[in-house]
Amino acid sequence: MRYPWTLIFLILMMSSLGGCQSKDDSKLPTDMIYNPNSAVEDAKPDHLPVITFDADEHDFGRIIQGEVVTYAFKFRNTGKSDLLISSVSSSCGCTVSKYSKEPVRPGEQGVLQVTFNSEGRKGFQSKTVTVLTNAQPNKHTLTVKAKIEIPER
Repeated sequence: MRYPWTLIFLILMMSSLGGCQSKDDSKLPTDMIYNPNSAVEDAKPDHLPVITFDADEHDFGRIIQGEVVTYAFKFRNTGKSDLLISSVSSSCGCTVSKYSKEPVRPGEQGVLQVTFNSEGRKGFQSKTVTVLTNAQPNKHTLTVKAKIEIPER
């Protein structure tokens, strides 16, 4: 009766030790891991990328329920190093985004497309898209709005 418990204990110990393997993160760009809010004394936030959007919000106006509409948010890297978008997430599954995974060099422009599907929605809708980058601050929120009307049958 003692052996099964010992065996279970050994299996649990071995599986927990297997999770301690470290990943090789040496391939990350230094801009991605540089944080001016750290305790480093020589932090120079003026060397970071800066994401500047032409607009933070877009109103699609009145649309018919079931329409799928897209807007391209234009942005520029106004900082001094390459801008990387690490992820984009939306507040709802009805809103999806598309963006380039390539770095945006200082002074260059980029586009982030946001598509809203009004299927099953009605009335005023406001959805947010959160953009995570290597800029400081690293989070930027965009908003799309629409007034959805149900067609008469």
